[in-house]
Amino acid sequence: MSVNTISKDRFKQFVEALIQSDQRVVGVQARGDRFVFDDLKAADALRLDYDVTILSPRKYVLPPKEPLLKFDGRASYESLQESEPMVLLGVHPYDMAAINQMDLLFSQDEYDNHYMCRRKKMTIIACDVATPSENVFAASMGTATVDSGYDMLLTDIGDAYVVEAATDNGKALMNLMPDARPASEADIEKRQAVWKKNEHDLNKHMLECKPSFLPKLLEKNYDHPVWEEKARLCYSCGSCNQVCPTCYCFDVQDEVNWDLKTGVRYRAWDGCLLQDFATVAGDHNFRKDRAARFRHRLYRKGKYVPGKIGGQIACVGCGRCITACTAKIANPVDVYNQLMERTDIG
Repeated sequence: MSVNTISKDRFKQFVEALIQSDQRVVGVQARGDRFVFDDLKAADALRLDYDVTILSPRKYVLPPKEPLLKFDGRASYESLQESEPMVLLGVHPYDMAAINQMDLLFSQDEYDNHYMCRRKKMTIIACDVATPSENVFAASMGTATVDSGYDMLLTDIGDAYVVEAATDNGKALMNLMPDARPASEADIEKRQAVWKKNEHDLNKHMLECKPSFLPKLLEKNYDHPVWEEKARLCYSCGSCNQVCPTCYCFDVQDEVNWDLKTGVRYRAWDGCLLQDFATVAGDHNFRKDRAARFRHRLYRKGKYVPGKIGGQIACVGCGRCITACTAKIANPVDVYNQLMERTDIG
């Protein structure tokens, strides 16, 4: 690991050099008063002072729709893998934590070659949050800062960035920053101050228990009335699923061509709040009630996935679900805090 400092003007030159390289470069850009990850065409378009993007960078590690194989009607098929070298620039710590979780999930049990091939060709330049969003609660979830997963980490210290190169890919990128200098003790102290500030400020909704307690809390509350109370207002639109950086459920379908012989099998994002998510053969739906689907979403975040990845809570506190939900019922902190109020935790 190397830690350097570079002026913002020189960093802009670094971004221009990246764009001119043979890698696809994706960065955060403004769309009106909101922000999105998109292909970066000019360094001036990059916004590292953003609050939160509409969609997380999940869409680059797990695309909304992805071809898996093509078939020709003669009992043969050919696997398809869409991947290219990519630099993902401007990933916030909570989104980095989400990608780290998916790396674990897609590499365990049935190793997912499609996901992992794409991930291995991706270089991630993370950046510490400079502008807290209105619904962020990453500090409650322990994701206001991050210490792994990225190749390079940027921290805005005013007139410059502290640049930590954490991997061989990150160190290679330092060759495009010839004017970077070793970070001084004062620069490191400024970075520490940013981290300390974010661990306090990124908490617009405060969880009233430690995240590690959530599996036990949910274990006690499967039949709690809060599920019905919230679900009465749920549209089953799935917006909370689609904007969530840790949701990875997908549906697999075949698209058959007009010759009725050839076609493509693909996977596409799915969501547990959608009415037909749990529908199986024979039109049986084992999670037909909205309350059951609403409950499943919270159990998935706080109990089911943590059981697969060493207790990590599958909610990173980005707050996107709170913003996206027009019924104002998707806030996980609100639900968990209500369970805390009504539960004997002795």
